[in-house]
Amino acid sequence: MRWAGRGTEPEAVERFYAVIPAGGIGSRLWPLSRADAPKFLHDLTGSGQTLLKETWDRLSPIAGDDRVMVVCGRAHRAAVEEQLPKLEDRNVVLESEGKDSSAAIGLAAAILEHREPGVIIGSFAADHVIGDQRRFRQAVVEAVAVADAGYIATIGILPSEPAIGFGYIEGGQKLDVPGTTAAYAVTRFVEKPDLATAREYVESGRYLWNGGMFIARADALLDEMAKTKPQLVAGLRRLAAAWDTPERGVVVDEEWPRLEKIAIDYSVAEPAAAAGRLAVVVGEFPWDDVGDFASIAKLQSGGRGSDLAILGEHARVLADSSSGIVVTDRDRLITLIGVENIVVVDTEDALLVTTSEHAQRVKSVVDALKLSGRTDVL
Repeated sequence: MRWAGRGTEPEAVERFYAVIPAGGIGSRLWPLSRADAPKFLHDLTGSGQTLLKETWDRLSPIAGDDRVMVVCGRAHRAAVEEQLPKLEDRNVVLESEGKDSSAAIGLAAAILEHREPGVIIGSFAADHVIGDQRRFRQAVVEAVAVADAGYIATIGILPSEPAIGFGYIEGGQKLDVPGTTAAYAVTRFVEKPDLATAREYVESGRYLWNGGMFIARADALLDEMAKTKPQLVAGLRRLAAAWDTPERGVVVDEEWPRLEKIAIDYSVAEPAAAAGRLAVVVGEFPWDDVGDFASIAKLQSGGRGSDLAILGEHARVLADSSSGIVVTDRDRLITLIGVENIVVVDTEDALLVTTSEHAQRVKSVVDALKLSGRTDVL
């Protein structure tokens, strides 16, 4: 195993496999993000690349092009393969239907453990924005060292502000693991706090943002999950045993509908933290989960928060004394006069107008559309 200390550029790490779960529609980014074009297939940073391609570009140097696996829905396979031409066919795992992160990450772990006993996997969302690639890769290398020592590892982001849109991780005792400089036992996970609580967390210096990244030996991850969800893991192991055989289709049809839908935070992270088996590596790099249009506005304006961000190749926007964000895939003129922190998303069949303050509430619109049967705009 090769480790790189902080301050040097890490090389590819032996025994490591990167897993990219590419699921969900990003409901807080409706109507830009849809079931047939989820947010990981969009360029939300102005880089000219989709979030998925950016994720690949930061992971492939540390894992190798042939050691990156993508878990996605069947409907997105063609788009994923178009974005990632170096992705090997055997490393595309298709979900019959979304079953949340435990099934997606657990199946990848089971397949890879079946192919390569002792493999260490790292799961990284397809739709996050990460700056300072060198520091990110160094944190991953340290997390692999922690995983190799027997822990379930996660990477917590050093908070830059008391954000209320992220979950938090409370760090405890520093761990003495060779190859690490900033690894700690995890005391607990906490849900998105209110502003006053978030300020207390940041000021205490004990809390990190939960970036949803998990690194572990594949067998250790599955064993941990089996302690709380034994039936789920049994199904995943049966799927993995048949995955590279002609029996795959039959077994998928039998097992997939029975898999429990649950987030990995609840099936693995929280129980492991309570049992002292979860560790966190401090990530000192800019990070955002691009959870709503307010996040995109901040990214587009470079964090200043006072400018008008415009996203769209053919956008035509005339603004006077206005701030916020305009997202459009149309060429009609959009005019803003004297409005602050506005969010305008203009698509062919839906128009969204809100403010940055209420951007998180877009998900409730999606829920209402589902209940009313208006799936044609989802």
